[in-house]
Amino acid sequence: MNELELTILIPCLNEEETLAICINKAKSFLEKNNIKGEVLIADNGSTDKSIEIAKDNGARVINVSHKGYGNALRYGSKEACGTYTIMGDADDSYNFSELEDFIKYLREGYDFVIGNRFKANLEKRSNAVLE
Repeated sequence: MNELELTILIPCLNEEETLAICINKAKSFLEKNNIKGEVLIADNGSTDKSIEIAKDNGARVINVSHKGYGNALRYGSKEACGTYTIMGDADDSYNFSELEDFIKYLREGYDFVIGNRFKANLEKRSNAVLE
């Protein structure tokens, strides 16, 4: 088993306006819930201050040279050190301070848990769906 239980993975491309907010919410969640984890920024070629902001706020940063959102997620997932990985965008549209249900279902053995920031009517299947 990994030393870290959770990686909060945030793909990033020029997100200097909201990145610190996301990192601090994620770090606060880890601390509040006494979870050994990391905040991992998969940077996809930012030309603004995103990398500096991420490092200044205590996140680990990897540089993803292959362009595209999917590549940022793919390479970020490969570099994640946690037993579990939760991902969300760096635009502050996901609330990284409220991940309790995600970690609960992952600990219960679900392979995949998905949340819906728009609270659409989703069908519950063999994997957990949070609304």
